[in-house]
Amino acid sequence: MGNLCACLSPKPVNRKKPAKRIANPPAVSSNSSNRWTRIRSSRKEKLDDALIQEQALAAATIILQQHNGTLPFDRSASLRYPNSESKKNQLPRSSSSRARSLTDPLLQPHQLVNQDIKLDDLETNRFVLVHGGGFGAWCWYKTIALLEEGGFKVSAIDLTGSGIHAYDTNNITSLSQYVKPLTGFLENLAEGEKVILVGHDFGGACISHAMESFPSKISKAVFIAAAMLTNGQSTLDMFSKQAGSNDLMRQAQIFLYANGNDQPPTSVDIERSLLRDLLFNQSPAKDVALASVSMRPMPFAPVLEKLSLTDIKYGSVRRFYIETPEDNAIPIALQQSMINSSPPECVFRIKGADHSPFFSKPQALHKLLVEISKIPSI
Repeated sequence: MGNLCACLSPKPVNRKKPAKRIANPPAVSSNSSNRWTRIRSSRKEKLDDALIQEQALAAATIILQQHNGTLPFDRSASLRYPNSESKKNQLPRSSSSRARSLTDPLLQPHQLVNQDIKLDDLETNRFVLVHGGGFGAWCWYKTIALLEEGGFKVSAIDLTGSGIHAYDTNNITSLSQYVKPLTGFLENLAEGEKVILVGHDFGGACISHAMESFPSKISKAVFIAAAMLTNGQSTLDMFSKQAGSNDLMRQAQIFLYANGNDQPPTSVDIERSLLRDLLFNQSPAKDVALASVSMRPMPFAPVLEKLSLTDIKYGSVRRFYIETPEDNAIPIALQQSMINSSPPECVFRIKGADHSPFFSKPQALHKLLVEISKIPSI
């Protein structure tokens, strides 16, 4: 793995920077006139604003149509916009107003990984992506497109009451009920088939539950800025470690009481005005717009549930963790605390990534997922 990861051992973790990435395209020649540059810049800003608005509205329309049952939802394909047939073979491009970071240049899949990779030589070439609390399968659309372009098989799951799954999150009373779409998917895998399970945010607790139930069907488990818990620990226990240190999280949370205000909360939502600061502080505007019309409340009961994890089952699955250093939802200090409490096989870091690297650093995330898939069996 070279300098891409630092394998954990009883000694302190020594994390190194991801491999060097290709630099940005060269800047415009200095011989260009200032006036023409200003005109082009003005036109570009107007086009970018119009494109962001058009794509956000198109995404919202698709989601609403799927929710109403008028369009099928293909969990193995990325979200696509209407009237974009001519662009279906192109990779998604970021339209962030920020200057593109050198850590996440716009690259084609063949530039990100070795061209001589043979998918048939891998233990498995199938990824199963599990979203975090409030998210849905829709959040993986860039990751799905990149992995499929490279020949991988990809499935993105909508957990109960998430994405377009038609169920009221206020009626979810257990973690097993919440993860039923995931466990049902694993149950139906062909005999001997294995997958690489990827969990983000609260999806980390969800894939941990699945690892305990189906260890023989999971080749590797990847935690992306995720809750990686220990036996007997709940996600609430994990967040309590940073109690008092995350004012933004407390300000953003909206507790819902479907059973009455004298009863425990039934779900938790996020204040929309704080979405960007909490979850997407490094992400493109179009993806923040997509999230603002797509996120749903997450059930509260599963957050309280303490996991039962055994060494013989959960512990038999190879684990990998991807850190997100610019994360305002699960700060890097909390991520490292979980890593130290239950060390995975390897730790990776995506420089400049916020809580949602599938939006803020999609190419860098893609590269790490492919690299993890190539790590041979022990």
